[in-house]
Amino acid sequence: VSVTKAFLLSPCPHSGQFAIVKKCREKSTGVEYAAKFIKKRQSRASRRGVSQEEIEREVSILQQILHANIVKLHDIYENKTDVVLILELVSGGELFDFLAQKESLSEEEATRFIKQILDGVNYLHSKKIAHFDLKPENIMLLDKNIPIPRIKLIDFGLAHKIEDGVEFKNIFGTPEFVAPEIVNYEPLGLAADMWLSGASPFLGETKQETLANITAVNYDFDEEFFSNTSDLAKDFIQKLLVKDTRKRLTIQEALSHPWITPMDKQQALVRKSSVVNMENFKRQYARRRWKLSYRIVSLCNHLSRSLVKKVLIQDESSVGTFLTRGKEAFLLCSHFCCPYMDAQPNRQQWLGVGNQIGPWHHLCL
Repeated sequence: VSVTKAFLLSPCPHSGQFAIVKKCREKSTGVEYAAKFIKKRQSRASRRGVSQEEIEREVSILQQILHANIVKLHDIYENKTDVVLILELVSGGELFDFLAQKESLSEEEATRFIKQILDGVNYLHSKKIAHFDLKPENIMLLDKNIPIPRIKLIDFGLAHKIEDGVEFKNIFGTPEFVAPEIVNYEPLGLAADMWLSGASPFLGETKQETLANITAVNYDFDEEFFSNTSDLAKDFIQKLLVKDTRKRLTIQEALSHPWITPMDKQQALVRKSSVVNMENFKRQYARRRWKLSYRIVSLCNHLSRSLVKKVLIQDESSVGTFLTRGKEAFLLCSHFCCPYMDAQPNRQQWLGVGNQIGPWHHLCL
């Protein structure tokens, strides 16, 4: 049975590098799910798509897990080009987005979310499964319109079962969130999941600077932003951001840390009265969104240059029409990619000229 016979698919997909996700409705029950179409690699020599081994590994791991804080696998379909995973619909958006809308956040509220993340990771680690890609984009909310939204960990494309006595090394993940042992191509284990999953203190101006900051564990608690942060919270962070995996907190140690599980009324009171610096959080949030937008617009510009060359070769008289359309497309792209830059005057021109991209910069030709 094909996926289209069993489900009604939304025409508006969300795209990733080798997968697209569409909202879908099961015809027999009316229940909504998310359909993840994973593009299959057609040959060993090809770099496009995902290998059969990698797809089978992701499916195998999803079939082994059932936890309130982890996305559920409902069904699997396959055709000549794709493997389609029918997953639980997680419609509340990213936790990061949800928190960025808040004016204030107490540490007590923050730990409610962190506890859910830790519970999900604890379940995975109890099965010797490492996620290896815990970052804001993969920490979602099932429904954001309730007082305490439920966390859902998603995307198990990089997840691995850790086997005793079997050495596993790989270089993967998003630069600002990877653990030092990944950067240094050292043996990997469950400890890599304990390194970082929120706002990265290691983000540099370049990928190389970011990775250098990670390997040097180069961060500090700036007084401007951490003056109202409790010592318990700082201690929790410091014990996770440890280069030596043997000294980094395990999942069990993290769950029993007094910031997560207060041992007395005084510790609980400290957590309740301390607040997260939302100004700093929103700066981190805006910076992360900006870098994503920059990458997208740079890609658009690269494609634009390729198209201009084709137009010049085919018909020089059509360049003016192309530039008009290109400007319209860039306006739309900058509006779509930069919804968090509304306060920036002339954001399209600033984005284009300041970064030598788009139809406002002569280098696009």
